[in-house]
Amino acid sequence: MITEEGTAVIFIPVLDFHQNPLDLMEKYKGKILLIIIYNNQCLGCTGRAIPLAYQFQKEYKDIQVLGIHTNFNKNVVTESDIRSIFTIEELPFPIYLDSNCKIYNQFQSSGTPQWVIISKEGILSRSIFGSQEGAQNRIQYTLEELFSKSLPK
Repeated sequence: MITEEGTAVIFIPVLDFHQNPLDLMEKYKGKILLIIIYNNQCLGCTGRAIPLAYQFQKEYKDIQVLGIHTNFNKNVVTESDIRSIFTIEELPFPIYLDSNCKIYNQFQSSGTPQWVIISKEGILSRSIFGSQEGAQNRIQYTLEELFSKSLPK
């Protein structure tokens, strides 16, 4: 449940590749989350955003990058479908399924890719649409701000 920036994120229900439900907030509790809501058919997602997410994961060792594939139609998306866009054997970060656009709608996404950044405390820090330079800068600034707040004073 998300309302305004700065309110607690209560529940992010997704499915794993075996169609098991789980709550990302519970599974990754206490971590800074960089979530990319994307779709395999989106060229901006597969060409720019996913490589960018992987780059942020390498640059910021203390964040947890997560992918959420949103399915805009009734087709069942499998692990094989998700893996088909990658050139490496192992997924670069955990990816979950949003089979009915519930998470996409929860974060009032403007399209894909939509980035959701959540603090260690489980508070929505920012939701950003896109993968071009302006969006990349906003993501970078938000992550830097979260890390500067978490440093001991």
